[in-house]
Amino acid sequence: MDTTFYEAQRQGRISFYVTSTGEEAITDASAAALKIGDVIFPQISIWKTGVYGVINNAMQYRELGILLWHGFTLQQFANQLFGNKDDYGKGRQMPVHFGSNKLNYFTVASTIAEGQTFITQIPHAVGAAFSLNMDKKDACIVTYFGDGGTSEGDFHAVLNFAAVMEFPVIFICRNNGWAISTPVMGWLLKAGLMEIQSICVDGNDALAIYAAVRAARKMAIEEHKPVLLKIELWRTKHDPITRFRKWVQQKGWWSDGAESELRNNIRKQTCVTSSMQLVQVIQAAERIKKPYVAELFTDVYDALPSNLGEQESSLRETIRRHPQDYPPDVPV
Repeated sequence: MDTTFYEAQRQGRISFYVTSTGEEAITDASAAALKIGDVIFPQISIWKTGVYGVINNAMQYRELGILLWHGFTLQQFANQLFGNKDDYGKGRQMPVHFGSNKLNYFTVASTIAEGQTFITQIPHAVGAAFSLNMDKKDACIVTYFGDGGTSEGDFHAVLNFAAVMEFPVIFICRNNGWAISTPVMGWLLKAGLMEIQSICVDGNDALAIYAAVRAARKMAIEEHKPVLLKIELWRTKHDPITRFRKWVQQKGWWSDGAESELRNNIRKQTCVTSSMQLVQVIQAAERIKKPYVAELFTDVYDALPSNLGEQESSLRETIRRHPQDYPPDVPV
């Protein structure tokens, strides 16, 4: 999936795409250990601006495996990437900003940070855990973030709040060694002082991540305690997949021949039961119409305020006067 969508971006068919290469074990294995009722706050897209507003660093979002595991279809991924009228976000978001209310997966959002890294989804996650606690639901909140975010004050504040209030939340921090931030031992020590259980896991070992997240979920729900997982990650291309494949081959559950057959089927088959394969999915997403311009102004207020009505009228007039500056496939 990653390869095909990335190639579509390089061909100019979509504007933006981010692959999950090297981090497959984190999302897929953690998803396998969670339940459909658990609420996911994916890692936020962080554009970090420096002097004169120049973007000098970016954190990325790589939790696609969680959506796949819980049933988000290839067509739904493609609809979001192409921003057509069947996209749940109605084309308002950048590509790769997936979300699903049905699957309890909060929409990815891009945060512009002036000279610093924000972890805006972590306070939201703890607030959602507060809600779960009040409703006494048999579920937990899971939030993913990079180690760069641990140097922010929000990180320590919400960990302390979650510990004091005994919220069922799992903090999953991926440390791939790229961030310039607080040393790892510093924030692990602080987590210990807050009496938060911390677990360190090999980010390239899918079985270890599955076991750790499963244990963390049990602890969060049954003992009403937040848990911090620090996942050490070395993003070697396909290393988690190769490592897991070797293990299942040793068990006699898989083979090189089965691997080749599966890859060929995914790329060449026109249909498998009712699900279209990647090439057909992309072609279908391209054919679906774009959302109407009016959708830019809906779904926030019950009745459109006068100022937004004026903006909509102004936009329509601008498009009418300068049609060459706007996409011709967006219905007005």
